[in-house]
Parts: sequence; C-alpha cells; structure tokens
Amino acid sequence: MSRTKVKPIKRKMSKAAFKEHCWGLAFVSPPFIGFCIFMAFPIVFAFVASLTKWNGMNQMLDNFVGLDNYIKLLGDEKFWKVLLNTVIYMIGIPVGMILALVIAVGMNRKIKGIKILRTLYYVPVVSSLVAVAILWMWVFNYDYGLLNSIIKAVTGAHGPNWLGDEFWVKVSMIIFMVWKGLGGSIILYLAGLQSIPRDYYEAAKIDGANGLKLFRYITMPLVSPVTFYLLITGLIGGFQVFVEVLVMVPNGGLNYSAATVVFYLYDKAFGNNQMGYGSAMAFILAIFIFIITAINFKAQDKWVKTIE
Repeated sequence: MSRTKVKPIKRKMSKAAFKEHCWGLAFVSPPFIGFCIFMAFPIVFAFVASLTKWNGMNQMLDNFVGLDNYIKLLGDEKFWKVLLNTVIYMIGIPVGMILALVIAVGMNRKIKGIKILRTLYYVPVVSSLVAVAILWMWVFNYDYGLLNSIIKAVTGAHGPNWLGDEFWVKVSMIIFMVWKGLGGSIILYLAGLQSIPRDYYEAAKIDGANGLKLFRYITMPLVSPVTFYLLITGLIGGFQVFVEVLVMVPNGGLNYSAATVVFYLYDKAFGNNQMGYGSAMAFILAIFIFIITAINFKAQDKWVKTIE
C-alpha cells in the first residue's frame, strides 16, 4: 500500500511577525557587521599575507610563497626561544591566582577600612600599563632603584641586575605582571566568595570541620568557576604579553632573554618589514592559544564545581 507524502503547508508570515523579525535583524546586524570588519576580514587578510613575502609596501599577491614562511618559522631558533620565554612568564599565573585567593579570603570580612583597602589593591588594574611599567623600570634599576636600595640597606650587599641579567629579567617581569593583575583577580574572587551560602560553612562547622577543611572542601571548590575564568584569560593574555617588554626592556633583554612571541612578531613585522613572516607567526600563536584553551574547556568538568 503506497503512502502519499503530505507536503507541509507554508504559512505566510504575519505582518507583526515580519516586523519583529526585521527588528531582530536590526539589533543583531551592528555586532555582526563589526565582527566582519574588525575580526573576520583581518583574520582572512592576515592568513593571505602569511602566504606571501609581503613587506607592507610591495604587492602582496605578486609575492606569493605558499607555506615557506611557516616552514621557516618552525626552524627559527629565535622563535622557539621567545616562545619558551613566554611560557616561563606564565609561572606568574598560578602565583597570582594563589595570592589573589588568599588576599580575597582576608578581605572578605566586615572590618573598618576594608573598602579603602580593596580600592588600593585595584588601582594598578585601572592604571596605565605604560605608566606603571616605567615606574617599575625605575624600581628595578640596578644602580639606584628602590628594590636594590632596600636590599643594600638590609643586607649590605648590592642587589642583582634585574633588567640586565638573563635570569633576573624573567623574575622581574613575572613580579611586575603578578602585581599588575592581582587587583582584578582579587575582585573576582571576592565576588565568588560572597556568592557562597553561609549555610555550607555553618553545617560543616557543626560536623567538626576546622578552618583549613572549610577552605579546602568548600571555598576552593565553589570558587573554581572563578579560578577557571582567571586561568583561561590568564593563558590567553600571557601569550600576548608585549607592552611590558617593549617599555621595560626595549631591546628584548640580553640575548633576547626577555622577548615574548608578540614582541618578536612586532620586531619582525614592523622592525624588519617582514609582514608576511609576522602574519605566519601570528597564526602559529593563534593555534597554540586555541589548542590550550580547548584543552582547558575539555578538562573543566573534572574540577570546576558550581553552587547548586
């Protein structure tokens, strides 16, 4: 017995529904157009540029070299060195998160002057990055910097050459970046701590839990969404460190020991006019960031808890 297929009746959109549809498109179109102009087009343009030997002045498509820039980049020892420097700087991410959580726990109390203290910790976040980098450059000065003056007054010995030594320049950059981002992390952790119901702590105390167990089994798991957010944004931002190095060690440090991937990218693209090579570097960096971010999102279910 044959079955006849019934075609669905297409109903004409009502005037009110059509008007609502148009208004929806009107509200969506500005961010979509902005994305196309400021995100999609530059990405496509940079990818095309990465396949050429474009220097910013010559005709891009007339200097097509295919994957040569990528092959050259994989054999570039300087690139792998600055990538290692960038990864080393990311030691500051967990250090900053631990400090921020400890300070946030201390600030999550109703004591006199706590709002002023919170504001003081947040001031570096809203301060100009260039201005505070110049300030810290003077703090780290070898001859008459504040840090070495304190070390000399306390120990009698002269402090290290913070920005002129291959090892200490990395330590200096980590200290500065942790200090700069600490206030923002503290504010986010404070918001997370204040969203935890007090009933959880009271019930745990009745069961005999001490302060350490409260922190380990209640506080840390329930602020894990904040930790996850700070981890993701910290890793993405860590791969894009540039201004700090450009201001504090404009030459990239001794033997390029302070340079990051973005600093090297800038040096190649705008210092040596190798725009195509710089674009290839940007795409490799984007791939690294995408892979690491995807891994973190995949693993979040194992350790990120939410308040139910």
